[in-house]
Amino acid sequence: MARPLSRRSLLQAASVVAAVPALSWAATGRAAAAPTAAAAGSPSAWTVRPFGLEDVSLGPGVFADKRKLMLDHARGYDVNRLLQVFRANAGLATGGAVAPGGWEGLDGEANGNLRGHYTGHFLTMLAQAYRGTGERVFADRIGTMVGALTEVRAALRRDPAVLSVEGRFGAAADQVRGSYQYVDLPAAVLGGASAITFSVWVRPTHDADWTRIFDFGNDTHRYLYLAARNQAGVPRFAVTTSGAGGEQGLNGTAPLPLDQWSHLAVTIAGGTGTLYVNGTAVARNTAMSLTPAALGPLKNNWLGRSNYSADPVFAGAFEEFNVFSRALTAAEIGELQRQRAADASTGRGDLVSYAFDETAGGAFADASGRGLTAGLRRTWGGPSHPGFLAAYPETQFIDLESRTSSDYTKVWAPYYTAHKILKGLLDAYTATDDDRALDLASGMCDWMYSRLSKLPEATLQRMWGIFSSGEFGGIVEAICDLHTITGKPEHLALARLFDLDRLIDACAANTDILDGLHANQHIPIFTGYVRLYDETGEERYLTSARNFWDMVVPHRMYGIGGTSTQEFWKARDVIAGTIGATTAETCCAYNMLKLSRTLFFHEQEPKYMDYYERALYNQVLGSKQDKPDAEKPLVTYFIGLTPGHVRDYTPKQGTTCCEGTGMESATKYQDSVYFAKADGSALYVNLYSPSTLTWAEKGVTVTQTTRFPQEQGSTLTFGGARASFTLRLRVPSWATAGFRVTVNGRAVSGTPKPGSYFDVSRAWRAGDTVRIALPFRTRVEKALDDASLQTLFHGPVNLVARDAATEHLKVGLYRDAGLSGDLSPSLTPVPGKPLHFTLDGTEWAPFSEGTEDPTHAYFRRAEPKVVFGGRDSGVANPAKLDGTTLLDEIWAGAPFRNKRALVARVRSTVDAWVTAGLLTRTDGDKVVGTAGAASYKP
Repeated sequence: MARPLSRRSLLQAASVVAAVPALSWAATGRAAAAPTAAAAGSPSAWTVRPFGLEDVSLGPGVFADKRKLMLDHARGYDVNRLLQVFRANAGLATGGAVAPGGWEGLDGEANGNLRGHYTGHFLTMLAQAYRGTGERVFADRIGTMVGALTEVRAALRRDPAVLSVEGRFGAAADQVRGSYQYVDLPAAVLGGASAITFSVWVRPTHDADWTRIFDFGNDTHRYLYLAARNQAGVPRFAVTTSGAGGEQGLNGTAPLPLDQWSHLAVTIAGGTGTLYVNGTAVARNTAMSLTPAALGPLKNNWLGRSNYSADPVFAGAFEEFNVFSRALTAAEIGELQRQRAADASTGRGDLVSYAFDETAGGAFADASGRGLTAGLRRTWGGPSHPGFLAAYPETQFIDLESRTSSDYTKVWAPYYTAHKILKGLLDAYTATDDDRALDLASGMCDWMYSRLSKLPEATLQRMWGIFSSGEFGGIVEAICDLHTITGKPEHLALARLFDLDRLIDACAANTDILDGLHANQHIPIFTGYVRLYDETGEERYLTSARNFWDMVVPHRMYGIGGTSTQEFWKARDVIAGTIGATTAETCCAYNMLKLSRTLFFHEQEPKYMDYYERALYNQVLGSKQDKPDAEKPLVTYFIGLTPGHVRDYTPKQGTTCCEGTGMESATKYQDSVYFAKADGSALYVNLYSPSTLTWAEKGVTVTQTTRFPQEQGSTLTFGGARASFTLRLRVPSWATAGFRVTVNGRAVSGTPKPGSYFDVSRAWRAGDTVRIALPFRTRVEKALDDASLQTLFHGPVNLVARDAATEHLKVGLYRDAGLSGDLSPSLTPVPGKPLHFTLDGTEWAPFSEGTEDPTHAYFRRAEPKVVFGGRDSGVANPAKLDGTTLLDEIWAGAPFRNKRALVARVRSTVDAWVTAGLLTRTDGDKVVGTAGAASYKP
């Protein structure tokens, strides 16, 4: 009797991207598959179902080569660096790990407000890598990350606790940057003293200006502070009763060294203030009339935090903070610089004295005799609410609920980041069966539901409509996937709280409102809405997604399959008018692939897989640089389509969204090669890619052997048990030169149509061989808004000119065109370099090659003369007002059965142009005569 599907197996079956068989770690150390997604368990709305990454292995070729580069990166990158921001936020020790920087670090764009997202991407990459290879190293890394995130969530639910580190004399208290922790002292700490000395040891770890060592005050009007750095980068002490303009101050002369202990002291008495650094007086102010007594009672008495809310929290360690009710002498300050206060002639501070030698808890004992125990606090309060998990506090989520406009320096897509973490955890659970990952994921959604379910509908609609700040990525998809295993009504209800009604309703009505929208903010929303259709049966979700897809393809699509310019969409059918250096954000292609396959699960429209092939074989492959790197995944953010553009594989400051999705893409190239009919009656071959499918439900293996697209065909070899089903072979829309199929050497009858599937039904047995031949033709695709701006394809391969010129190249292609309309005769193959050609001395190469060569993805079509078969008529090629030339109109009739059919087309077109006054009869006769005298390739 077969064992029931586990909760994890259900997730694998139902997840749009994961949607794969469950894995368990067998005693052999190999990944063992549970029932496949093509079997029971997928959403009932799916009429075809995907196979798992472990069911499809990649064979040698470009996909395996690109994946190897990413797998090496996944094996070698220290995951503790990714965990650093999470641990810091929770106040946990980071083990000296250095955060990746860029978007994933506090110094990155918008103050690092997106940090944590990249960790989610990395978890997904590891999960896919493990499922695709079975290598234990990836499971071990997942275990490390899930264990650490479990500790982080637990720490966020507790009051902060001291991190004890080695100090100048003994133990010290460390404040990790990003923990937002500070020490809160009782109100009586200054005691109204008219003379005072502050003495403290610090070891700063960051050089941010205006970080406070201490700040005692009520607000930004009445206070005194010691800053580790002012705007000039040197220590500053100041006291005021009238705000910043009335400060009486002392400025140091040199920056405090980072990661080294420094002793600072300030004395005030008799109108004179003195600042000491490491026992040396570095500043003196003889007009310092203000003392603590002048400030009166103060409510905020902090170490490490400023009364100015925009100032950063101190990052570093404290030891030996003493306050004396008198001004110590220079000699006494020198003693404190050499030894503990308890061992100096001064003794401990009589107003307050903290050694910071505690090793646990969040309280610091006062040794002054006054009993002024201090406490460790977080600037955002806390503990966090149950289930919350992030690399920053809940503050961004709170701010978003009242926000009416975008400001990513304050709030940068917190629910987008939550999605990446949630998805990474679900993928980790799917791959390794680690219940901790599921518990973290479920807890996150419980927390989100508890927060969002209390908000009015109008508030939610406003939030989700805000650019950037309200972006939530594919969170609906992930929540639906979670719901399939938890069955919690709250989780399904949570998914529906992300309905953006204005967008859904417009797209369901097929009203195009995409102009001006941020592309990647909206594409993944629709994958989630399709999953909501699966869970609820509400037709508007599926209809809106279907119509939305049609608004992008082809109306806002570049030849490589990408979309967006400067991350946004412009008006429908404007392509040439949007081309720039910041076109085709890589995330957009990633998410359009996900949406395409999700729609295909419901409706097997060949256009979805045609698009999938286009974007995968061109933009997605070309977005990954063809070289190894331990530090970075080397993936593009934008792909500029301007003339002479050089791709940037280390974009922005690093750890961007596109590098994250790039890591995912490169570890799941095989996810859509094969699908199975939901009832097991058919196998879809969607992509021609070297691979081996193990269809456990049928007991069948299918090995696809090919060098496609270098090879213009593929061979499928069957193994395993005998099984009856229909083999559905995709006939690409570009396959106009024929599509021929043989089984065991015998031709299969039928008429394959480009842009369809060709069926071969039989009882398959081991050793059966299917050979598919699909010859390539070379063609152009014209920009929808400028027919003269074109991009070149050879079969599915987008060819780009490698040339440093910064103006569009002028290219002619008709002169040697064949009767079929194939433009290949105009190109000369480069020996030893498959899919490389030359044309007029310029090399053309596949876009998919991840090089740093300057390229031209689009060129200006220039056919100045009417030429047939290399024979020049001597007649200029006339054009209509819309840019359509005589040759364009002639060759639009291709393919031609024979030369006679071509000449007849030439004659009828010439007659029409002469009648319209676009061509003289004399020139028309020359054109017809030249066409008749020329020789043509097929």
